[in-house]
Amino acid sequence: MSYNSKNMDFKTGEALLKICEEQNISISDAMKNREIYYLESDQDEVYSKMEHAWNIMKNSAKQALKGDVKSMGGLIGGESQRINKRRIGDDTPVCGTLMSKAISYAMGVLEVNSSMGLIVAAPTAGSSGVIPGAFLALQEEMNLSDDVMIQALFNAGAVGYLIAYNATIAGAEGGCQAEVGSASAMAASAITEIMGGSPKQCLSAATSAIGNLLGLVCDPIGGLVEAPCQQRNAMGVSNALICSEIALSGIRNIVPFDEVVEVMYNVGRSMPHELRETAKGGLAAAPSACSSCRKCF
Repeated sequence: MSYNSKNMDFKTGEALLKICEEQNISISDAMKNREIYYLESDQDEVYSKMEHAWNIMKNSAKQALKGDVKSMGGLIGGESQRINKRRIGDDTPVCGTLMSKAISYAMGVLEVNSSMGLIVAAPTAGSSGVIPGAFLALQEEMNLSDDVMIQALFNAGAVGYLIAYNATIAGAEGGCQAEVGSASAMAASAITEIMGGSPKQCLSAATSAIGNLLGLVCDPIGGLVEAPCQQRNAMGVSNALICSEIALSGIRNIVPFDEVVEVMYNVGRSMPHELRETAKGGLAAAPSACSSCRKCF
């Protein structure tokens, strides 16, 4: 199968939507076609690589629920089991079954990451719980096939690519808004496609997700990707589900996707360096956090 490079290339959300409209395809198909063309590969190979990533995501989301996972810094461990125990126990989950599942899976991935386990940086290690948390919970609650989830990962990849190309996904450069914010946007867009949303609605969901977490600082205690990173992944997965619901309801954003990405980048650049992964500001600088760090090391 051959592709015209002009038809496959997109560097903005606007260009992506134009491709989807002109070719009557989804965002996931647009991204898949782009990968096939630029990697000079075939559809089976591209799909196989994404399938491999999805299998790692599923395993990392479940691993912390199977037994104790000890983080390197000792700041987190067992939280996903606590959330899950409440969900399946006698207590009624405040957030409902879908959301509580997504939270437990997202937090579990961070436990696996902090114990040097295998995860998929989607788009970073510090935000690696958002997409698998949302996807796996949605898959289980709605009885979706792996094929549906793998296809949706191409949608998430398109959004992540656009953010990385036009802004940043690095906490050291843009704060946690660039990490968890980006992951939340990727998940929100992909969930929207899974639920039958249009490409325009997908980017609308991603727009809301970024906007809701705009200005979020990166302040890992002790410089470790443990706390508050783990709970921010829980927030990111919740935000993704909320923003998908908003987009699917037809609620529009005043500021479009491309402008929100630019705003996020500018906000990140204006943050003091102490609030960008240096562990010198924010929660990392709190007395209790500093005391915890001394115990870690």
